Amino acid sequence: MTHNPALPDTPAQDATAKRNVLVLVAAQAILGAQMPMIFTIAGLAGQNLAPNACWATLPISFSVIGSMLAATPLSAFMQRHGRRAGFVVGAAGGALGAAIGAYGLLTSSFVLFCIGALLTGIYMSAQGFYRFAAADTASDAFRPKAISWVMAGGLLSAVLGPQLVKVTAESMVVPFLGTYLAVIGLNLVGVFLFAGLNIPKPRPPTLGAPQGRGRMELVKTPVIAVAMICATVSYALMNLVMTSSPLAVVGCGFETGVAADVVTAHVLAMYAPSFITGHIIARFGVERVIALGLIILAGSGAVAMAGVELENFFIALILLGIGWNFGFIGATALLTSAQRPEERGRLQGLNDLIIFGGVSLASFSSGGLMNCSGGSVQAGWQLVNMAMLPFLVLAGGALIWLWSQPREMRS
Repeated sequence: MTHNPALPDTPAQDATAKRNVLVLVAAQAILGAQMPMIFTIAGLAGQNLAPNACWATLPISFSVIGSMLAATPLSAFMQRHGRRAGFVVGAAGGALGAAIGAYGLLTSSFVLFCIGALLTGIYMSAQGFYRFAAADTASDAFRPKAISWVMAGGLLSAVLGPQLVKVTAESMVVPFLGTYLAVIGLNLVGVFLFAGLNIPKPRPPTLGAPQGRGRMELVKTPVIAVAMICATVSYALMNLVMTSSPLAVVGCGFETGVAADVVTAHVLAMYAPSFITGHIIARFGVERVIALGLIILAGSGAVAMAGVELENFFIALILLGIGWNFGFIGATALLTSAQRPEERGRLQGLNDLIIFGGVSLASFSSGGLMNCSGGSVQAGWQLVNMAMLPFLVLAGGALIWLWSQPREMRS
């Protein structure tokens, strides 16, 4: 385990960490609301703008690609200038991306809409670092709880985001334009929250100070490699299914508002367990929690393939959220337990680059599987969920391999 050397493991340290967690929870709730908003309507808007239905989810894929491309430079920026500056950059990227996306809708330009989505990925990447920021000032004992509490802030975003979609999606002559204007507002309001963060900037390395392991050495470390694989699979499969779910719900005859309700249930399920995930990890161990997450993700796919009634969509997407929570938070806790202070920026940037690379592939695949690989909406939805299986086998196999390694060989 590792911790910030500027703050010893004391009750005072965790008092600071808890104040930071409150700020990050608020940011997760307010700024984070834009992500369920975008994932609910970007595919539907893309379907209206795209010259080919197979490209409908391309804007979502571009958001994920933007997040992947931003991960490493944003992590390096935070390592030099601090978390607060990095999170402000993320919010600015979110506002700019939404503004360009809104202009793309106004001018019926699919290209501009995708460019805006790409810039939105800067915010998406910054949000991914909230969980690491929660761990920066926390003691070893408090770290899993800090991570899970920050993730729990997504509960409010799960309610706020889809409800804003309902209010704004048809509020203007141009469909979904009001939603993108609301996203701009969220970013402008949320940026002021970061003034309350109290996370010391990392100390510049001194001559002769430990430099830590290089990137290749990091990815060859068993515990780090398995944490990255499980985080990538958990996040990518969640994105694969969630990206297509609004298209599937609407394609099966339900209204856009119903699709927003399904996304609400899903995002609530993503974050609601976070109140107890840290305690479960402390009680049963991080590897067991990751394994449970993978099993629940498999259950989600089974329910989705069993039918296209409304209850199937709700249950499958709820299980998808819970499985993601256990798999992703567990993998994050496993990763932070293996990092050293001097490696923090390097490892976290590399980790999110790999994760969002996998998520990008999943997002690209989702639209093609959904719209262009089956003869009907139902067939496309079946293929989306069948695609989960080989990756769940990969992550499960990696976890079993880690269990088989002697403890002294893991890190």
